[in-house]
Amino acid sequence: MAQLICRSLSLGYDSHEIVNDLSFSVGAGDYLCVVGENGSGKTTLMKTILGLRQPLGGEILLGDGLTRSQIGYLPQQTEVQRDFPASVREIVLSGCQSRSGLRPFYSAAEKRLAEANMKKMDIDALSRRCYRELSGGQQQRVLLARALCAAESMLLLDEPISGLDPKAAAEMYRIIEQLNAEDGLTVIMISHDIEAALKYATRILHIGKTTFFGTKEEYLRSEHCRGFLAPEEGEGNG
Repeated sequence: MAQLICRSLSLGYDSHEIVNDLSFSVGAGDYLCVVGENGSGKTTLMKTILGLRQPLGGEILLGDGLTRSQIGYLPQQTEVQRDFPASVREIVLSGCQSRSGLRPFYSAAEKRLAEANMKKMDIDALSRRCYRELSGGQQQRVLLARALCAAESMLLLDEPISGLDPKAAAEMYRIIEQLNAEDGLTVIMISHDIEAALKYATRILHIGKTTFFGTKEEYLRSEHCRGFLAPEEGEGNG
């Protein structure tokens, strides 16, 4: 059964439409990579899935017992957020807010969950460190650990390797692949890294003037893929 079904979605701001008539579905255990040009509506789609924006038209259905409070989210960071003066433990534990509801404190189980996710991301030794003192790769691990505190079955990632050096980016991809393959988390990831998308994803959603949704094998044979890759191959200097 599909965890997420999007039917005839129209997305945008106020009355300004960015995406029209978008339909796709995501099943449990899928690794969906969302690609497309800047401004094509990828982040708007993710925020609409999370309920942070309302669609201009169409509908989003959650199935297989999934609720929005069970979806973990790793957004793109702003410069202000990178300088946030809180400890690693405080930030990771804040991912349990969707579980704690109106309680003014975290339960022992939620604290254990935060500790387990810090250990999983190999940042438990940094728990008392100030977040803004960390490297970019360490900060992304902290934010991923935070997202995992909410993610019971689905994880949404918006450009998770943005600003990372090649070594840190490769490690982040390895971690995400492990969460999908070994922990069974459904992954929806926005990426400009088409090579990584084709390496790791099981399905591709391409948003642009026209849309594509299918397996990565189907995407490789599509005009969408050839048209998306061709400018990069011909520009030389990027």
